[in-house]
Amino acid sequence: MATLPQIAVLGAGIFVKTQYIPRLAEISHLFCLKYIWSRSEESSRGAVEIAKQHFPGVECKWGDQGLNDIVQDSSLIGTAVVLAGQVQVDISLKLLKAGKHVIQEKPAATSIPEIETALASYKSVCTNPGLPIWAVAENYRFEPAFVESKKLVAGVGDMMNVQVIIEGSMNSSNPYFSSSWRRNFEGGFILDMGVHFIAGLRMMVGCEVTSVSAITSHIDRTLPPPDIISSNFKLENGCSGVFVMVVSSSSPKIIWRVVGSKGTVQVERGKVDGKHGYLVSLYSADGQCKSTFHPFCGVHEELKFFIHDIVQANLKGNGYEAEPRSSFVEGARDVAVLEAMLESGSKGGTLVNVKKF
Repeated sequence: MATLPQIAVLGAGIFVKTQYIPRLAEISHLFCLKYIWSRSEESSRGAVEIAKQHFPGVECKWGDQGLNDIVQDSSLIGTAVVLAGQVQVDISLKLLKAGKHVIQEKPAATSIPEIETALASYKSVCTNPGLPIWAVAENYRFEPAFVESKKLVAGVGDMMNVQVIIEGSMNSSNPYFSSSWRRNFEGGFILDMGVHFIAGLRMMVGCEVTSVSAITSHIDRTLPPPDIISSNFKLENGCSGVFVMVVSSSSPKIIWRVVGSKGTVQVERGKVDGKHGYLVSLYSADGQCKSTFHPFCGVHEELKFFIHDIVQANLKGNGYEAEPRSSFVEGARDVAVLEAMLESGSKGGTLVNVKKF
């Protein structure tokens, strides 16, 4: 029987406790969780206590010494970095330089300069192209709803228009409302939440956003600026679209819609039979509508693909190509679109070209 790969989770916050540990538990037959690290001992022990229900052998690591222990542990082949956005890239690169595969939470980075520096550093540490693996955990690209909608869009003729309307709920009852790191970088919740919606957009249309013109504003003073962004955008296929995102205290309403010459595809977040997910609808030219509901499972899928990739990369070495949907470059492209919108908004709606990666 083959030895299971050993991994560590760096981070012990809300998302680790509510998503990573439960989703990793669903695929616990594929790997061994060796460590959970946090900056503080208290935080690490809190997460480990939860994880021990599924991974009885998991150990605590904390602080600089604990991080060094993980970096130097040759038995670890994979790591999940789930930390504040401002520190993720530096820690990911430290792990990559030690030869460990990394799946890092979104956003890929918090600015264009950070992306450029990160890509240059990654290239310098790669023993072979794409190895070790640096994945960004953008779960929307792994949601079956977007996999299906991409296929459906290919069948609705010429793309005529794209609409993305996001009313993202964020108020004091949300566990992320008080998150200091999300409040302490430019773009705030718009960037942190928005990369998901840009990922869904790019997945559906199957091509890149080339330029944007946006207006931003700040209404809710309990949130960092901006909390509203309204943008026109142009795709590389020539099609135009609109992206509107409002961070509000109301119930969320989230829709992606691609209008084609022979039909329309819509993805809407919703709830069916007590399960949260996405309703994918195809409106045909004859007025018929066919809909399918897909419960959320993107985090499960992206982690499963990552474990598969690191096992295969270790077996095959040179030439192995990891799942492209989770590449660092894909995550960087999501950030680049939002950064262009934020730049345009700061300049009163000036047309801004999206940085290419």
